[in-house]
Amino acid sequence: MDKNEVCVVMVPFIAQGHLNQLLHLSRLISAYDLPVHFVCATTYSRQAKLRIHGWDPLSDSNIHFHEFLVPSFPNPPPNPNAAIRFPAHLMPSFKAVMHLRDPFAKLLSDLSITTKRIVIIHDYLMSSVVQDFVTVPTAEVYMFQSCSAFCAFWYHWEVTQTLSLDAETESIWKKVPSLEGCFTDEFLELMDSEDSSFKKISSGTLYDTSKVLEEKFLELLKIEEISGTSKNWAIGPFNPVGFTERKDSGTESNRLLINWLDKQKANSVIYVSFGTTVSFTDEEAKEIAIGLEESGQKFIWVVRDADKGNIFAGEDRRIELPEGYEERIERRGVGVVVRGWAPQIEILGHPSTGGFMSHCGWNSSMEAISMGIPIAAWPMHADQPRNATLITELLGTGIYAREWARRDEKVAASMVAEAVRRLMVSEEGCGIRKKAAELGGVVRRSVEDGGVMRKELDAFVAEITRP
Repeated sequence: MDKNEVCVVMVPFIAQGHLNQLLHLSRLISAYDLPVHFVCATTYSRQAKLRIHGWDPLSDSNIHFHEFLVPSFPNPPPNPNAAIRFPAHLMPSFKAVMHLRDPFAKLLSDLSITTKRIVIIHDYLMSSVVQDFVTVPTAEVYMFQSCSAFCAFWYHWEVTQTLSLDAETESIWKKVPSLEGCFTDEFLELMDSEDSSFKKISSGTLYDTSKVLEEKFLELLKIEEISGTSKNWAIGPFNPVGFTERKDSGTESNRLLINWLDKQKANSVIYVSFGTTVSFTDEEAKEIAIGLEESGQKFIWVVRDADKGNIFAGEDRRIELPEGYEERIERRGVGVVVRGWAPQIEILGHPSTGGFMSHCGWNSSMEAISMGIPIAAWPMHADQPRNATLITELLGTGIYAREWARRDEKVAASMVAEAVRRLMVSEEGCGIRKKAAELGGVVRRSVEDGGVMRKELDAFVAEITRP
């Protein structure tokens, strides 16, 4: 079959990390001259395009956006005082997006008229939306797991425990954090509803990871046949790993930020960001502020509230920092506070950046790993505690800023300062930085022609364009 007779339909979940992954994957697939159809609710499609880093999706004529309106249910504001940091306030939107089922089915019907094979790549959490593919004989589905292979395996194994673990894997299991505090009951119900027998007719599973990072767990997942087949492809990192020009520094604030980085010494700046789903109280933010200043290290800190259900509606809560703080650190040249959206990939890829204090969301983790940046791990919810274990215990490219077991302790400036100094200037931190840089080089080489990731991606494209 000629590959031009195949089209790919991407169906992401609407949380920012999930949107980001499948939009980046769209870029990789479209480079094979395959048309990609990105299916999303209107607001979240706009969000994904606005926030993407390292390339411009509107410049790719092979990527076609299909944007549909879904019912609008009111979302409460983010709650920085919630007992569990999982973004429960987004649940109305998470449920609303399930109304994409009918427009998705109509799109499939339309595409089937002009396309000999329709390849659907859907987020694990969108299984129910794409279930009507079975009515289109020329359609086939591949499930995308948005988390690491490490997390995916342990999520599955601790439920089934059908596989006997060898001694090495058993010792790893003893280090894996429990799921207590990771999710709300309401979200677990949503996950369970998507975790149906439907996935057993999937043609395989895709992961935003690499064999150079997680080959052991990818092989274990094949044995477990998570999607009803032993086929899986590790085609990460999805994010761009090199820059020929500075496409992200187009805004005035971003240009100033990158210009500031240009003036700093190599590996001297720690980048601090906790993703799009976490809200700190003003008191917690003030402790972080004091800790960063007292660390004596240069820093860039993204200070923003968690995403609302619609990021374009209304004003965001402005987090209060100590009086005069932003002006003082800017005057002293020790740091930059970013109140909006930061060009994260470009910051992580800059020679002056030597560390990343992170929540360990999988997007941020993969970006840091691929750029060779060590992590001070501060997991907040969901898969983050287990990603932090992978990074600190198995890959050896990070330390803990705060271990998951200490999540209920009050945030203290001393804790923040100690973690920053440990990562940035201690002998231990220097060793970890060297290991992270080496691993980053291996990952970046894997995306080149003949590399491990490139072979996996070539194999997947060969699969979906087979005669």
